[in-house]
Formats: sequence, structure tokens, C-alpha cells
Amino acid sequence: MQILRTILWVLLLVALAIFAWANWQPTVTVRIWEGLLVDTKIPAIVLFSFAIGFVPMWLYHRASKWKMRRKIASLEVAARTAAETPTAARTGYEPDRTESAALSPATTEDTDKPTL
Repeated sequence: MQILRTILWVLLLVALAIFAWANWQPTVTVRIWEGLLVDTKIPAIVLFSFAIGFVPMWLYHRASKWKMRRKIASLEVAARTAAETPTAARTGYEPDRTESAALSPATTEDTDKPTL
């Protein structure tokens, strides 16, 4: 996968270099606001436009990747802690029927009364 990513970046840089070489004119006037004109070359405009679109999305990607790694690490710690903690099922304790019947809130006096 890394080789494909490298090939893609190299092709992008080669295409940008060919574009810059073919469009290298002395100056192009760009109107930013009503009274603000900038004289620049076309490749500079293309690089600036690419950076405006790429950098925020790259930063968002890195932030979400960092957030997911933190969440995964937190879940791994919780799973490891849960696996190390002994539970009632592992001790072999099971209440017998007489204990559960003695603890139940229903008595025979309550069953004689009619329900509404």
C-alpha cells in the first residue's frame, strides 16, 4: 500500500512540475478585492489553491485518527481490566432455591388479595 501512495505522490508532483513549466508566464494579475491586485505566476496560484484545499482536510484526518487511537487504547485498557477482575461466575457461587425464595418480596398473604 505504501508503494501505491508513493507512486501517486510522485505522479502528482511530476504533473505539477510539467504544468508549472508549460505555464510559466511573466505575471498574471489576480484581483483579490476591489482595490487589491496581485501580480503572480500561475503555478503559485495552483500551489496556493491546492494548499487551501488540502491542509484543512489533512489536519481533520490526523485529528480524527488521533482521536480514534485514543478511544481504542481506552477500550483496550478497559477490556484488559475487565478480564483481570474476578466475578461471581468465576468463584463458583450460585444461590440455592431456598435462599432466593426467602429473599423474594412476595408472600402468601399478598396472593390472597384480589388485584384491581
